[in-house]
Formats: sequence, C-alpha cells, structure tokens
Amino acid sequence: MAKADTEFSLQSVPQANRSGFWKILAVMVGFTFFSASMWSGGSLGTQLTFKQFIWIVLAGNFILGVYTGTLAYISAKTGLSTHLLAKYSFGDKGSYLPSLLLGVTQVGWFGVGVAMFAVPVQKATGADLYLLIAVSGILMTLTAIYGIKALAILGIVAVPSIAVLGSYSVLDAMAEGGGLAGLFAYQPAEMLGLAAALTICVGSFISGGTLTPDFTRFAKTPTSAVVATVIAFFLGNSLMFLFGAVGAIVYGQADISDVMFLQGLIIPAILVLGLNIWTTNENALYASSLGFANITKFDKNKIVIFNGTVGTLTSMWLYNNFVDFLTMLGTTLPSIGAVILADYFLIKRGKYEKFENAKFQSVNWVTVVAWALGVAVANFVPGIPPINGLLGTALIYVILVKCLPSAKANLQNS
Repeated sequence: MAKADTEFSLQSVPQANRSGFWKILAVMVGFTFFSASMWSGGSLGTQLTFKQFIWIVLAGNFILGVYTGTLAYISAKTGLSTHLLAKYSFGDKGSYLPSLLLGVTQVGWFGVGVAMFAVPVQKATGADLYLLIAVSGILMTLTAIYGIKALAILGIVAVPSIAVLGSYSVLDAMAEGGGLAGLFAYQPAEMLGLAAALTICVGSFISGGTLTPDFTRFAKTPTSAVVATVIAFFLGNSLMFLFGAVGAIVYGQADISDVMFLQGLIIPAILVLGLNIWTTNENALYASSLGFANITKFDKNKIVIFNGTVGTLTSMWLYNNFVDFLTMLGTTLPSIGAVILADYFLIKRGKYEKFENAKFQSVNWVTVVAWALGVAVANFVPGIPPINGLLGTALIYVILVKCLPSAKANLQNS
C-alpha cells in the first residue's frame, strides 16, 4: 500500500489538514529569523545614520510584507505550494524551471546555514569543525522529515528564545554604546545611497519570500495566512536587521551570536545561533523537497534526506564559494513570484480552476520568455533591482498574454 503524502506535495491541502494562525505564525517567523538578515542589517547600520536605517528597514520590509502577503493569500485560497501554483502560468513541465531554481537555491542555503553554525561554534569551543557540521546537518535533516508540524513546533520554541536572548544582548550593547542617543549620534565613515540600501533590505529575503506559499498553504483562512506572513516579514525581519545594526555599530559585529561571544555569553550565543539557523534551514530543506518532488514525483522524505545529505557534505564548499551564485539565483526568483501574482490577480481575476480538475499545457513558452525578460530588467535597468524585477516581469507577462494568440489559447485551456 502506498504511503499517504501527509505534506500534500503534489496536491492542494484539504481544509481538514489546515493549521491555525499561531502555528503558521511560528513557522513564518522562524523562517525570517536568519543570520543573513542580521548581516544585512549590520551592513546597513554601519553605512547609514540610525534614522536613515530605521526608515529604510521599515520601507524595505513593508515591500517584502506586501509581496509575500499576496502570495500567502493565493496559497491559502488554493492550498497550493509555489511549485504547483506555477503550473497555471508556466505549464505542467514548464513549472520544472521555477522548481529547479528554487530547489537548488534552498539546498545551497541549507548547506551555507550548516557551516554558518559550525564555524563560529568551532572557534568558540574548539570542537572539531567537521563533526559539528555532520551532527548539525543530520539533526536539521531529520527534523525536516516531519514536515510542517515539526516546523511549527521548532518555531514555537525558537522564536521566543531568539527574541528574548537577542533583545537582552542588544540592550546590553546599547548600554555600552551610549543608549539610543549613542545610536542616533552615530555617523558612518562612508554613506550608502538610499536606493542601494533599499536594494539590500528588499533583496535580503525576496528570493526566500517567493517560497511563502509552501508554508502558508496550510493556513485555515487567507486572513490568517496574510497576517502571519506580514508580521513575519515586516516585524520579524526588521528585528533581525535591528539586532545586526546595533551589534555592528557598537562592537563591529553584525551577527548577534558574535556579539554574545564578545559579551561572554557563550552558551546563550550557541543557543541563539543554533535555533536561528535551524528554523530557517528547516524551512529551506522542506521547500527544496517540494520543488524536486514536483519534478521527480519521488517521495518528499526521500528527497529531504538526499538534499540534506548533499547540503551537509558540501557545506564548507558552499560556505566559501557558493554565496555569489546564490545571490545571482536570487535575482531570478522574484520574477517567478511576479508571474504567479500577475497570472492570478490580473489574468485569471482570482479564479483558478481546482487543481485536481485543471488541465495544463506542457510548457507555456510565453511565460518563460516573460520570466527571462523580467530577470533582465532586474539586472540591467537602473533603479532598485528586486522592485524592477517584480514590476517589470508582471507588466511584460500581462502584455505578452494579452497580445500573443498562443498565450490566449493557454489561458482558455488552463
């Protein structure tokens, strides 16, 4: 007898299997509590005045909240992951393109995250680096097997712990740095342009945000999905930026765990670092498994184990060499979300045929062209690349669909 797919990798999530607001919130906030956001916050904090920093972070995370919140709405309405939603616009096999890009990126971030935990812990404790990598990679992989329920439980434990310990550390740092007056008096040696600063803020999580439907499809209502997602990206991600900025201004360190090491809080530092990375790595591995399940149709748990093994074995190589490639991939992912949003709201007017009854063409090349042109807009048109990519892709997609007969035919058949 075939094992039941309790994660609904290849179908919509039934209402009976949906979760309430607090579980979805725990998953989404755990997703956004990530060291990379603190690093970005540290970069902004040392290159802007503190007043400029606050406005940039609020504006950037508001944009992220709107983008991810609208994706959350679609997923809660349909019960579908990013990969299954992509079938409506990219086609059945055409959806393999976004699934591949999203899957590879998330496996890469999983491997980077494992090393991000192991390297500072090794420096602080003297433990064997590769033993730390192996143990942390195995534990993160095993818990990802248990799917959305494990993500919720981990988030419920991790989010308050990170918030409390991180806030204590930041308040201690602020006391040493002269409090709020000291932060507002800070003057950077080199100022960063506001457009570049907004690009860093939005770009820090817009690629990961494209995977929002993978988690919010389990929400009981669209309202709970949207509210949980906006809180996570607007408030949760802003808090990570603040942690990074204060540490960078006072101690010259953007990661809260490094700040705690300097403060002599070694055990809390390891706890915060581990939980911080674990929550996001779980989501990354889970999301990557959904992407590859869409392509291969293999059991999600087998893919989780395979992806976790690959990410763990290559973690140090990924840590040292892969970040630039991941950044490049990150410029390609928002255009996927832009196509999904434009297709659902502007072309289909919020009315998708039920997934179980829908018939998709194999590859919608019009959508692939629109996606590619949108990526070009993000990379080459002056302005703020993530926003350029989102707006440019959506506009190009709508124009092509309205003007090309082949695209219109696809609309009628899907």
